[in-house]
Amino acid sequence: MSDALLEVRGLQVGYGGIHAVKGIDFHVAPGELVALIGSNGAGKTTALKSLAGLIAPAAGHIHYDGKSLTKIPAHLRVSLGIALVPEGRGVFARLSVAENLLMGAYSRCDQYEIDEDLARMYTLFPRLVERRDQLSGTLSGGEQQMLAMARALMSRPRLLMLDEPSMGLAPLMVKKIFETIQQVASQGMSILLVEQNARLALQVATRGYVMEGGAITLSGVSSELLGSDAVQRAYLGG
Repeated sequence: MSDALLEVRGLQVGYGGIHAVKGIDFHVAPGELVALIGSNGAGKTTALKSLAGLIAPAAGHIHYDGKSLTKIPAHLRVSLGIALVPEGRGVFARLSVAENLLMGAYSRCDQYEIDEDLARMYTLFPRLVERRDQLSGTLSGGEQQMLAMARALMSRPRLLMLDEPSMGLAPLMVKKIFETIQQVASQGMSILLVEQNARLALQVATRGYVMEGGAITLSGVSSELLGSDAVQRAYLGG
């Protein structure tokens, strides 16, 4: 798809003798929220890590904004506008909330705009204002998820990749996190959402891809997938 912000073709990824991703194709258009759903072990996280430059693909093509990412290292992908919120959140436990946020802007030199973005993150995530001087390792799981998202947004990405943002969180916190995801998406951010909670993911996404055993087995607009008998049986308890 020539007008896609992210286009993936024939992506294969393996590690430790495991063929985790088996030739998948998908795309994310500018300003689109796309869900990649599937059970644990389907290859979703491996695919995201490959897009972020953390695992080298064995085959296939990844194009971002019309350019190949094949030889571009992870830290330069951040500078190009790709940000990953990893599974398990990955906050810097011994740094404060404010210090974590500044780490998200490590590749930037525009101090005035960085200060503006810090203020914006505190508006988007009011809980972080109260915790700004607190060590991140002492935050609750939900607060750490907020911080991980805010830290990624501090890099001013064009493509935000979220890996299992609901994992391990209480229902009320999951609701708040997904409300924020929708808010960020409504401002024009392109988002690739990897999530085991298929119903929740498809309710906020424009389109979705179903991944099983390292392959994409189904794709379509979210409303169609929510109504699919196969998706209902496998992921929605139908």
